[in-house]
Amino acid sequence: MAVEMLSYIKRSSPVHELSGATKLILFIMWSSAAMLTYDTRVLLFLLVISIAIFIVSKIHLREVSFVLFFILFFLFLNNIAIYLFSPQEGVKIYGTSHVLFDIASRYNVTLEQLFYQFNITIKYFVVIPAALLFIVTTHPSEFAASLNRIGVPYKIAYAVSIALRYIPDIQRDFRNIAQSQQARGIDLSKKEKLFKRIKNASSIIIPLILSSLDRIEVITNAMELRGFGKNKRRTWYSRKPFKRADYITIVSGACILGAALFITFHDGNRFYNPFVK
Repeated sequence: MAVEMLSYIKRSSPVHELSGATKLILFIMWSSAAMLTYDTRVLLFLLVISIAIFIVSKIHLREVSFVLFFILFFLFLNNIAIYLFSPQEGVKIYGTSHVLFDIASRYNVTLEQLFYQFNITIKYFVVIPAALLFIVTTHPSEFAASLNRIGVPYKIAYAVSIALRYIPDIQRDFRNIAQSQQARGIDLSKKEKLFKRIKNASSIIIPLILSSLDRIEVITNAMELRGFGKNKRRTWYSRKPFKRADYITIVSGACILGAALFITFHDGNRFYNPFVK
């Protein structure tokens, strides 16, 4: 059976046992630390912790491989774009220029530019596991409850929950429609030419859109019949109470964030510069 992308994966792990609110707060602190710092030492420390947490979660890499490869592809494009539009950004930041080789005009490869883009790459590797874990280890209903718990209006929280629940449904509908169309002789395999495959894909997209609109109408009617949105507040069946592990995790995350910001900004410069002695 195919693994569905970005859907809740049930496991017995310390990460799954944490409440959705704890994981949301920790993810916000973790992302803030990774985005605000360019200190390589801090980023490498966060990377090691991020990998360790991923291992503890018991989520297998193959279960998120498609999304991971998709993100890494855009990381590759991002690095190329950074170099094309600003090939001397590292030289400007670190104030030195160690040229490895010249290409053309202002385009050359320097240690400073490689180090700058290396830091950007580490940022992605720090945040990606945390983001994937937050999504696949948190049940959509619990996620909605956690959003509401930190102050997000419950209507918005519930909309996010429905969107996350809908991702696996779309994937199942896509596979069912694709198999039905292939049974009718519409080839979507690599045997067909690319243009023909794109044209044949429209026979899947249109029924998928129509079935999605039909499901939206059914859900909307069901929510209206149950009086959704009538009251200003609501209770949550899937809401988890805070336990000792939740408090320890939040405090630990706050300490890591505080330490990362202190190390980054204590000298007034958030860029760690190994080129200046």
